[in-house]
Amino acid sequence: MDVKELVEKLGLKVLCGENLEKEISGCYCGDLLSWVMSRANEGDVWLTVMGNINSVGVAVLADVACIVLTENAALDEDALNRAKQNDVIILQTDKNSYQMAAAISKLI
Repeated sequence: MDVKELVEKLGLKVLCGENLEKEISGCYCGDLLSWVMSRANEGDVWLTVMGNINSVGVAVLADVACIVLTENAALDEDALNRAKQNDVIILQTDKNSYQMAAAISKLI
């Protein structure tokens, strides 16, 4: 499954990212950036409420497929600009992380 299919099946809003063909291999939930950086795997969908520039850096280092901001968490302007520079896909949903993880687990 790729990010484009995830967006379509779960009705996610695309905040940043044009190339939605990144393959998804798993899912990781977490808001403590140092924890995510050392535990998220390449290709994971990362579920978080952290929409700041540091989250984009972690996404790049961990090589996640995308970030999904849950609970309609905001993406700040600096993070949006850095995500565009680094081709980081950022999505948004009103669902919480548990609801999204459960939905993703049914798809992958």
